[in-house]
Amino acid sequence: MSDRFVPKRVFFTCGAGRSPDELTSFEMALRDASIECYNLVTVSSILPPKCKIISKGEALPDLHPGSIVFTVFSRLSSNEPHRRISASIGVAIPEDMESHWGYFTEHHSFGQGPEQSGRYAEKLAEDMFASLSDSALKRTMNMTKSAVVGDEGHWTTVIAAAVFLMD
Repeated sequence: MSDRFVPKRVFFTCGAGRSPDELTSFEMALRDASIECYNLVTVSSILPPKCKIISKGEALPDLHPGSIVFTVFSRLSSNEPHRRISASIGVAIPEDMESHWGYFTEHHSFGQGPEQSGRYAEKLAEDMFASLSDSALKRTMNMTKSAVVGDEGHWTTVIAAAVFLMD
């Protein structure tokens, strides 16, 4: 069986954007996260065995504008003045990454700050991992972006993503 569609590396990123237009605020959030020039395909839930977690700085030189890139993605937008919004990706990482897989979760919320949203995403990932695996959990982590919509009523979008590299 071919493993050419199994990601080998993953990095985390997040961003926020503001604009009078909702779509433009999303574009600004993608730019803030440095993933605006890729064709993003949303996938869910599995951190493959042997998939190495790397930094965004290490990953970006290996991606090319226009590439189709698989992501676990959380997004939330609002134009309600003074409303706090958060987007989080949680991950549960198994002790034995050589033969076991981990779990990602996507969480977005109104009213939660970054710490609360991030902890919730991690807890979801940990619970999913524990419900289907008898292997030991090494650790959990999250990537979270939180913002407060300004009083002018412009759109604000927050995103968090785990971005896969296939090679």
